[in-house]
Amino acid sequence: MRLLVGTQFLKALPPIGRRRCLGRALSIATKHDRMKVGLFKKKKAVSPEYIDAMPGTPQCGTSRRGTSGARAYAIGDVHGRLDLLRALIDQIMVDRRDRPCERDYIVFLGDLIDRGPDSAGVIDYLLQARAFLPNPIFLMGNHEEMLLHTLERDPTKMRDWLRFGGYECAQSYGVEVGRLALLDPRAAVALVRSAIPAAHIAFIDSFVDSFRFGDYLFVHAGIRPGIPIEQQNTRDLRWIRETFLDSVVEHPLLVVHGHTITDAPDERPNRIGIDTGAYSSGTLTALCIEGSDRKYLRAEM
Repeated sequence: MRLLVGTQFLKALPPIGRRRCLGRALSIATKHDRMKVGLFKKKKAVSPEYIDAMPGTPQCGTSRRGTSGARAYAIGDVHGRLDLLRALIDQIMVDRRDRPCERDYIVFLGDLIDRGPDSAGVIDYLLQARAFLPNPIFLMGNHEEMLLHTLERDPTKMRDWLRFGGYECAQSYGVEVGRLALLDPRAAVALVRSAIPAAHIAFIDSFVDSFRFGDYLFVHAGIRPGIPIEQQNTRDLRWIRETFLDSVVEHPLLVVHGHTITDAPDERPNRIGIDTGAYSSGTLTALCIEGSDRKYLRAEM
């Protein structure tokens, strides 16, 4: 097990206990700057990576609050739209300047790549931007999972990934995508892997699965209702749709997610969806949470 604070990995300390809400246990681990941050590092489909930015019991049935003395900006699915990402980061930086806060987080909800025109540019920009972004948290989306799975474990999934938005991603790295359709899967994987810098692959592979901020939980796709957070299946966190979206169950934490496109932020009593389809709509959305307040920022082109 290892800990992540912003972009730095620290040695994990022993667990300090469990807190309860609606009879469900949430795992909490260690201190950093008077905040507790826990990370469960797993590659299997259980016990996903989990970061916790606040101790205490979730306030179920009451007004949801973020971590005391902190603010979080959650950014929806970017999908290769570097232009929108830059514009939205600029807005966030202006907002931070105008409204100083003791501690800020910027949470990327996954699906940074595929579909849009500049996946390579997005990853390269964020690699460099870690030097100036306040406590960035990068969550693994299903598109990042599919890329890593194809390149590292199952070359036969190459054509599935390409149809899933991979053509645009490969092209952004300078791959002649017309050749990919003519190659057998292993040769196609070798061509794509040779085009993507090792630093980009390592960066994507470091993404985590969830981030708790006070009474909020940030994930890519959602959670399975009725299952404790630390027991959530990784596939659900990255892929789930109707079982989560249609549920009226009050989760222990208010879930902020991307993955499912809506025309505008989709606020429900138990979840908030902020994937506004940047690659096709030209709108990238961020949710800002501070105390009991919420507001949206939006970049449009």
